[in-house]
Amino acid sequence: MSKYAYPAVFTKEDDGKYSVIFRDLEGCYTCGDSIEHTIEMAEDALALVLYEYEAEGKEIPVPSELNTIKVDSNEFVNYIKCDTLEYRKMYNNKSVRKNVTLPEWLNEEAEKLELNFSQILREALLQKIGQC
Repeated sequence: MSKYAYPAVFTKEDDGKYSVIFRDLEGCYTCGDSIEHTIEMAEDALALVLYEYEAEGKEIPVPSELNTIKVDSNEFVNYIKCDTLEYRKMYNNKSVRKNVTLPEWLNEEAEKLELNFSQILREALLQKIGQC
């Protein structure tokens, strides 16, 4: 699964800025200058932490229900969503080399047509995983 929604506790600070913490996820917190900026930062923090959970094979906690989270008078709770696949596409987009074995005749025909093997493989893989 790559799409998630977790409750975030927003705290309005004395200076008018906001901090946010995801109580279900250890070490997942951030802040922002405005509510819009804080939401953007929260989406990024959530995607980063959940991406790390996925990469390390850690069990991803079940999100708490909003109505079970107690907050102070200067706090409120809202769901924040993220997509770790989209996050990986943005931040983990370096190219890697792969060796491919093909029948010689197929290689010769493709080279005659000056086909780009990398592009064709990339397109085929995207189609196979449902990203086209």
